[in-house]
Order: sequence, then C-alpha cells, then structure tokens
Amino acid sequence: MKTFHYLTDPDLAPIFRPPVVTALAVAAMCSFVSVLVVLKRLAFIGQGISHAALGGVGVAVALGLGGAGLAQATGQFAVVLAFCLGAALVIGAMSEKGKTEGDTAIGVVLVASMSVGALLLHKFSTSTVSWESFLFGSINDVTWRDAWVATGAAACTLAALWLARRPLVFWAFDPHVAQAVGVRGGAIKFFLMTVLALATVVTMKLAGVVLATALLVLPGAAALRISTRWSPVLILALVFGVLGILGGLVLSFEFDWLPGASIVLVLTLAYGATRAARAA
Repeated sequence: MKTFHYLTDPDLAPIFRPPVVTALAVAAMCSFVSVLVVLKRLAFIGQGISHAALGGVGVAVALGLGGAGLAQATGQFAVVLAFCLGAALVIGAMSEKGKTEGDTAIGVVLVASMSVGALLLHKFSTSTVSWESFLFGSINDVTWRDAWVATGAAACTLAALWLARRPLVFWAFDPHVAQAVGVRGGAIKFFLMTVLALATVVTMKLAGVVLATALLVLPGAAALRISTRWSPVLILALVFGVLGILGGLVLSFEFDWLPGASIVLVLTLAYGATRAARAA
C-alpha cells in the first residue's frame, strides 16, 4: 500500500507527512467555519475573497515584497491577508441590510480587486515574482514550516470561534432573536468575515483556490443535511472535512491523482451521499 510506505519510509516521510498535517489542520479550521458559511449563505464570498487576493499580491509587490525568503514571504502573506480582510468587510458593508445584493457586492469587489492587482503586477512585477504560487498553491509542495503555520491558524480560528460561540449561534440561527437579547449583529458579522478571510487566505496559500472553496462549503453543507442541532452539526462537519482530506490523500497517493482534486471529489461524493440518504 503506497500510502503506508510514503508515510513510514525514512526517505519519503519528510516529504509526505507535512502535506497530511497541513491538510488536517486546514480541514479542522474550515469545517467549523463552513457551517456558518452555509447557514448565512456566504458560500460565494469565499470565492470573492480568494480571487480578491490578486489585489493583495499586487499591493505586496508594489511595496517591494515580491522576493524570495522568509521575511518577504511573511510580509507578502500579511499584506494579502489584510487586503482580503478589507475586501470581505467591504462586501459585508455593501450587503448590510439589503443596501446591495450579496452577489452584486461580491462581483464588484472581486473584479475591482483583480483589476488593481493586475495593474500593479504589470507595473511592478519582475521575473522573480511568482504570484501564481500564492494564489494556486499545491498541498504537495508544503513544508513543515507551512504545516505549523496551518496548525497555528487553525488553533487561533477555533479558539476565536469557541469564545464567540454563544452570540454566533444566536446570530446564525435567528438574527432577530439575537438582536432582541442584545447580540450586536454588525459586530458578529465583522467577526465572521475576519475569520472567513483568515481561513480562506491560509487555505488558498497552502492548498489552492478550489480546495479552499470546497472546504469552506461542503463539510457544513453535508452536515446540515443530516442534522440542524448545533453540536451534532459541528461534529459532523469536522468528520466530513477530515474524512474528505484523508480519503482524497489516500486516492492521491495510491493512484497518483492530483491531491486537491481528489479531496474535492471525496467531499462532493460525501455531500451527494447525504442528499441521497435524506431523499430516501
């Protein structure tokens, strides 16, 4: 069995273990967020944030953060994260209280951000800048440093969600009741947009845009097909996310398939299975 060999062989394990640890950390971070994303119908916002990252990359390059090295990479990541957070908050502000339709707000911010990024990259980019690797990262290329970054981001995200769990539950299921008991909907939405931006950028950087979108939608969507109770839904979302990651990586190792596409395939099949079971 190739998977066992890859993960236990002394020569291969340093190559294949970091992607597994990274993928599991990303799954833990995104699975819980995905429940809120699905409940509040924010699925397309993840796409908008991830593509808005091109604007952040352009700003980073314009600031001279387009080179290689840990300091440059850290600076670029910070700029892109800040830019994507700003994009998420603008989308939230534009769509607040029906001022602008959600899909319209996402489309406006997405195309504006990508245009700014394209112009800045055209003006400031050099042959040494590899912005494609930031936007379309591959889980196979991660190192132990990336794995620790993913683990740290997951820990911070999960801790924040735990601390804000009570107002989040109220706001997610019944915003009117939440407002009546004193929950500030605007502050909670700001918090969720911040968490969503962090999860999107980290996952996109390490695993690619498609996998980031899938992990921020499918685990929560599958879990909510089975239960509407808060605790079971969170546990089920985590189970679906982890099983999707592990199943996809096994398929990738055994059949030499693309890891990201394999994970998305498993997650999609799991969601399809929950729909079929619910319809039966």
